[in-house]
Amino acid sequence: MRDALWKRTARAQAAAVRTGEVSAVELVEAHLERIAEVNPAVNAVTQLLAERARGEAAEVDRGRAAGAELGPLAGVPFTVKETTAIEGVPTTYGAERFRDFVAHSDAPPVARLRAAGGIPIGHSNMPTLILAGIHSRSELFGDTVNPWSAAVTPGGSSGGDGAAVASGMAPLGLGNDSGGSVRIPASFCGVAGLKPTYGRFAADHRIGPDDPSLAAQFLVVDGPLARTVDDLRLAYEVLAGADPRDPRAVPVPPYGPPPGRPLKVAMVADPGGGGAHPAVRRAVESAADALRDAGYEVREVADVPRLDDALDVYARMTLTEFATTWPAVKPLLGEGGHRYVEWGMARSAPVELPEYLRLTGVRLGIQRDWAAFLDEYPLVLGPVFTDPPFAPGEEIRDEESYRRVQHAMRLCTATSFVGVPAVAVPTGVADGLPYGVQLIGRSYREDLCLAAAEAVERRLGVRTPIDPRP
Repeated sequence: MRDALWKRTARAQAAAVRTGEVSAVELVEAHLERIAEVNPAVNAVTQLLAERARGEAAEVDRGRAAGAELGPLAGVPFTVKETTAIEGVPTTYGAERFRDFVAHSDAPPVARLRAAGGIPIGHSNMPTLILAGIHSRSELFGDTVNPWSAAVTPGGSSGGDGAAVASGMAPLGLGNDSGGSVRIPASFCGVAGLKPTYGRFAADHRIGPDDPSLAAQFLVVDGPLARTVDDLRLAYEVLAGADPRDPRAVPVPPYGPPPGRPLKVAMVADPGGGGAHPAVRRAVESAADALRDAGYEVREVADVPRLDDALDVYARMTLTEFATTWPAVKPLLGEGGHRYVEWGMARSAPVELPEYLRLTGVRLGIQRDWAAFLDEYPLVLGPVFTDPPFAPGEEIRDEESYRRVQHAMRLCTATSFVGVPAVAVPTGVADGLPYGVQLIGRSYREDLCLAAAEAVERRLGVRTPIDPRP
């Protein structure tokens, strides 16, 4: 029985622990055995917390034996990106500089998952400091391998979580997203991922005592990855809500009023008209058919609002902020890691303070135009990435490859800039690789995104966990 436990959904695993079908210790052991089996080939889990996870599982079992009411994630293991603090464990960001940077407390989302009965089983890999590229290759831990094919990247920057979830090392991963960092690995690894609205989940993204600057405050949001949309929903319900540790987090109910029917969905297969691979177009079209079958009114539209403006202002604001610390950060990225940021700076030079202040107003105008668009179309269906998954490290090979990768992730970048929620959901496999789409919604209406993603999943199926392939 234990051998099959890691294949179950997070919801089913927690139910098995709560009913006593299995113990939390058995559940953790099943995942540790799976990690031992596949992580040497995938290299997704970086700091394995085996003994600690066993101890926390034993506490869950003692609670059940004493008659305590167990949480919705009772005994469920989850991975945590190397950016996000687990008490007593180094938060390394994949960099040698932070190898011994031990966290004094859990980050808010880790604390919430743990309070619900979840058990952190290990940290997960990412690009060094998030800045070294899209492929999950870190100075400390090396390359994470996509379990579908070693010839393509698992994506990033939450690529370790995507690969771990896809290969059965954990049913849930906790990543973060500032321009596609949850959604891209979800799509490339054939799993589901949620980028919440800015302010929906409490977070703490400080490195040391100082808070990040403005763009890093509003762009980076923590979000879960899972093999099913229902498990995303389970994690979402646990993670949502205000927390005094994060003044940005707001007490908005996780579910809004029921929408009118049929719900209108704007379909955009090629955002900005910059080109989309045929397999990507087919993924969007198959998701559109699934939504129509489920009663949604899907309309193809010319484009999303002000895409080019959003991409331009995103780049100029973020790279202006990077420029202030770049001389100190650059040496921490390891060999070749600097190229990704420097090519960005070459395309979007840092600006002076008056222009930066003007750009903050431009952002508000873009958000206003998106709000009006989403008032007419409560959901947008589009690609996560308009090209197939690419070779590991291609984005730092040369400037042309960098531009191609940046262009392919344009809808992720724009929606992060606007701050709206999105769910990435798989749609199928082409040429042996998974493809997916994203469903983008109004602010604080993650529930609408999740419901639509579930409709796509019901029609098109779930294809993970998988065994690693060469």
